[in-house]
Amino acid sequence: MASEKVETVIAGNYVEMEREEADSSSSTKSKLSALFWHGGSVYDAWFSCASNQVAQVLLTLPYSFSQLGMLSGILFQLFYGLMGSWTAYLISVLYVEYRTRKEREKVDFRNHVIQWFEVLDGLLGKHWRNVGLFFNCTFLLFGSVIQLIACASNIYYINDNLDKRTWTYIFGACCATTVFIPSFHNYRIWSFLGLVMTTYTAWYMTVASLIHGQVEGVKHSGPSKMVLYFTGATNILYTFGGHAVTVEIMHAMWKPQKFKLIYLMATLYVLTLTLPSASAVYWAFGDDLLTHSNALALLPRNGFRDTAVILMLIHQFITFGFACTPLYFVWEKFLRVHETKSLIKRALTRLPVVIPIWFLAIIFPFFGPINSTVGSLLVSFTVYIIPALAHMVTFASPSARENAVERAPSLLGGWAGLYSVNIFVVGWVLIVGFGFGGWASMLNFVHQVNTFGLFTKCYQCPSPKH
Repeated sequence: MASEKVETVIAGNYVEMEREEADSSSSTKSKLSALFWHGGSVYDAWFSCASNQVAQVLLTLPYSFSQLGMLSGILFQLFYGLMGSWTAYLISVLYVEYRTRKEREKVDFRNHVIQWFEVLDGLLGKHWRNVGLFFNCTFLLFGSVIQLIACASNIYYINDNLDKRTWTYIFGACCATTVFIPSFHNYRIWSFLGLVMTTYTAWYMTVASLIHGQVEGVKHSGPSKMVLYFTGATNILYTFGGHAVTVEIMHAMWKPQKFKLIYLMATLYVLTLTLPSASAVYWAFGDDLLTHSNALALLPRNGFRDTAVILMLIHQFITFGFACTPLYFVWEKFLRVHETKSLIKRALTRLPVVIPIWFLAIIFPFFGPINSTVGSLLVSFTVYIIPALAHMVTFASPSARENAVERAPSLLGGWAGLYSVNIFVVGWVLIVGFGFGGWASMLNFVHQVNTFGLFTKCYQCPSPKH
């Protein structure tokens, strides 16, 4: 009985929103708009999570396998996939707890998108909010930078008449158009298409590598150096740490309490893409990948590869929007225009957010190594350590556990088991992800800077033929 009451409280506004949607959807135009534009179902959330989780990182995982070796690469993917799903579950529990408390106080979120830092603020206070805001925004900022770098890196393999830096200028302008997409409700068709695109690319990489066969004298020497080993592991930590937008995706659902297992289901699907593609490319090219962080650079140029490049470019545009939209919301709230209904006003307000992303992509065009650096220094805290700590502190008191909207899973042994898993996550990510991973990825990043320099015109491009 209590759970039914809670569900009514949580879903209240969304039931009203669905009713309003139904009333206004009599015309064909409205029906088409609802089909392609207004998403809030469980399936929309699954597509958003799966599409957002693996984008350009799909192309760098073979590079990570060359650093880790085949066995470690597979094990780290499975391990971090599960760990990422666990912390996404914790974030969803904290969101539902926060929203339920606020809606009992008659707070209306009709024109307001709840974000992670607001959940921390409501449950734990302003200090937690500030820490969460810093890590979340910095991670999403660099997440957007990485998508922009990936666009330039990929298009170069189709058209090398322009250098990668020039392509970054062009795609920065293209990605700026995401300011016109209001919220995650409006990514329905894009999420679906994005997943189709990554699915094609992953299986193209797998099949093309198997057909190509092993290069002459192929070597699989990984793991050979500790620095490379932890750099590769941290890239995989980054791969399955794409749930910095979990709260925004949940808020776009009609019934957010149904999110609990969606991220796990999305991760299981993503593993069917990442494991075969990374394994096959590493099997075929071995140590050649150590100097080619983008796997497409080694695959033979043909129509299938060009199709994969074009699809990944479109998908990176979508993922740029996914990473940048929460930043747009934060900026709107700072300027107090978040609840305005004028799309043009909000779009113009958002434009300045794109400028630092553009600039950083030109300074640090190190496709591959930048993923590991962001993974160790930002992802480790944003989506692993902070959610686990926040969950433990929120439910530290007996009364908080007693009145929790979401009970501890009995499968883990109740609250004691849940706290044990959280302590393990915090300890592991702090020591292995942030500690060893931060040390290794920073050394590798500095090596890239010393080798290629900041503002490098064409990172890892082949030398011109005379």
